[in-house]
Amino acid sequence: MAEQSSAASARLDLLNIDQTLTDDERAIRDATRQLMDKAVRPHVADWYEAGALPARELALQCGETGLLGMHLEGYGCAGTSAVAYGLACIELEAADSGIRSLVSVQGSLAMFPIWKYGSEEQKQQYLPGMASGEIVGCFGLTESDAGSDPSSMRTRARRDGESFVLDGGKMWITNGTIADIAVVWAKLTEEDGSEQIRGFIVPTSTPGFTAREVTHKLSLRASATGELTFDSVRLGRESLLPDAVGLKGPLSCLTQARTGILFGALGAARDCLEVALDYVATRTVFGSPLASFQLTQAKLADMTTAFTGAYLMALHIGRATDAGTVTPTMVSMGKLNSTRTAIEIARTCRTLLGANGISGEYPILRHANNLESVLTYEGTAEVHQLVLGRALTGLSAFG
Repeated sequence: MAEQSSAASARLDLLNIDQTLTDDERAIRDATRQLMDKAVRPHVADWYEAGALPARELALQCGETGLLGMHLEGYGCAGTSAVAYGLACIELEAADSGIRSLVSVQGSLAMFPIWKYGSEEQKQQYLPGMASGEIVGCFGLTESDAGSDPSSMRTRARRDGESFVLDGGKMWITNGTIADIAVVWAKLTEEDGSEQIRGFIVPTSTPGFTAREVTHKLSLRASATGELTFDSVRLGRESLLPDAVGLKGPLSCLTQARTGILFGALGAARDCLEVALDYVATRTVFGSPLASFQLTQAKLADMTTAFTGAYLMALHIGRATDAGTVTPTMVSMGKLNSTRTAIEIARTCRTLLGANGISGEYPILRHANNLESVLTYEGTAEVHQLVLGRALTGLSAFG
């Protein structure tokens, strides 16, 4: 199966893009694919159907491979390039979006804010264990009524002597039910009555913290998704991220994570294309291979062209990130384009498999269902359209 997948990937590379990657980038990509072939692909359809996965075991395996916080420097992190991280995300999501989400949340949403905004003591305490997968983190920003507008969050913190007291809740939190720590964003009421958004490292063993599994999901079923509740959670001063003040902190984390997403979504698209290519080559219709029909070839040509364009955009954004010239607008365009392209490819590949396309024996509809979540989280398609519209016109269409 791995050899067939690799051969199909080569057939998709009609522009020989692989030749532009460095040896290190290809080595990281290939190591990630090997891990997915061994640890995930044989089991993920069953995990998806059961709505559960061995997340902590997978975190340890990803840590051993150097995938957790791989784009960060020091503290046990691999310190790879953004492009290498993106290529790894493609392989992770080619296995399943839930696996890439596990790695993205750990590295970009839980580790990055500690690495970027934490004290040296916080970095030393948490980052090495998180890089190894022994400590799992989650990121608490989204609320039931505060998704696209995080500034309207209702989670509050107040000072009480030398402590902080946290009350509120967060929703749709990946890794929420398995995490050892949660990076939680709340409105902190200052002594003068003013409020500002601050980040807190919350050990999930703290009294008053609870995490409930979100059930009845039809997407990202092979992922641990939780609802977090904070009921007078008392935290010491050491829990506060000292250098994160205002929305800039959590939004910068989301920009980090979106870079992985704009690569990762293309992994789901590529896997769909690989499966479809193999299927139409062997499926006989009216006495001929399905691949020999004009409509089939037209679909494959259009999908591969769209995939290639999105992949080139992702690589450009990754190179810009490594050069220090990337902007949030560039990341928004990439996230919007990759997710929309990927979900359309998944849906079209489903048509090539006919009724077999809805079977769990094939990954295509699983990818399509997962991409419904990827299209929405960390900035809906509509939000990213408005970000681009503001960049083009100079006028904000946000409320």
